[in-house]
Amino acid sequence: MITPHLWFAQEARTAAEFYVDVFPASAINRLTLLRDTPSGDCDLVAFELAGQPFQAISAGPHFTPNPSISFSVNCATAAEVDALWARLGDGGMALMPLDAYPFNPRFGWVQDRFGISWQVGVMEEQHGELPLIVPFLLFTGNNFGKATEAIRFYTAIFQDAQSGQVTYNPDAPCADGAPSVLVATFQLAGQRFAIADSNAAHAFTFNEAISFIVGCATQAEIDHYWEQLSAVPEAEQCGWLKDKYGVSWQITPTAMDAMLGDGSPEQVARVTQALLPMKKLELDALQRAFAA
Repeated sequence: MITPHLWFAQEARTAAEFYVDVFPASAINRLTLLRDTPSGDCDLVAFELAGQPFQAISAGPHFTPNPSISFSVNCATAAEVDALWARLGDGGMALMPLDAYPFNPRFGWVQDRFGISWQVGVMEEQHGELPLIVPFLLFTGNNFGKATEAIRFYTAIFQDAQSGQVTYNPDAPCADGAPSVLVATFQLAGQRFAIADSNAAHAFTFNEAISFIVGCATQAEIDHYWEQLSAVPEAEQCGWLKDKYGVSWQITPTAMDAMLGDGSPEQVARVTQALLPMKKLELDALQRAFAA
């Protein structure tokens, strides 16, 4: 399973409560306090929005979210678009005004009060299989023109992976003259994604503010994803890595959910201190710390 992870300075719990109130069929599932980390005491929040699992952490002002990773919200009607736009835009900033566009009759792109970006629109008929919320990767700057390559790269690494529909943009050719990707979908480990190229002069690219947790049942799975994805050695820490496009991933054992969610404060503290010096996580060492 792949879970989007949101980094906040201090607002993880407040933001999660806001999102749960905005989206239907949503809930906060777990609140955990991680003590004595390099960022001090950190709130870790596990929640779901319309069936999509999320996690968020309050860990200091080290990373700021930007529109390089946003969340596409696929609504059934224009009225649903308008209602979600009003809620998400309250205290936020419109990146693309709510309007009719050639690609969507009712669409807007907004950065909410916490800095997370949402693309809210009427779901097109040909994409009717998409869930309500889908992570959306925007390939800008040096990544422009690499969206098709990235789909091949990711789908070769993950299980239950497949590419989906692709719409090309011949008006924005890649360096080799081929059309860039206007929008495409793909699936990794059951998680849907959308992706696009943009050659506009954006002042942002991927960073750690939004990452993706890859839940692994075994050390062999952890080793596989770590070996295949990690491309920036200096970014390796506590199970975090960056791939060759700059997208951040957390390769974590699924057993750690129970350790942090069901463990006593002492067990949570031991697991936290055990993982802090690690780069790639070692499942046996974490389990020993939990059981000590």
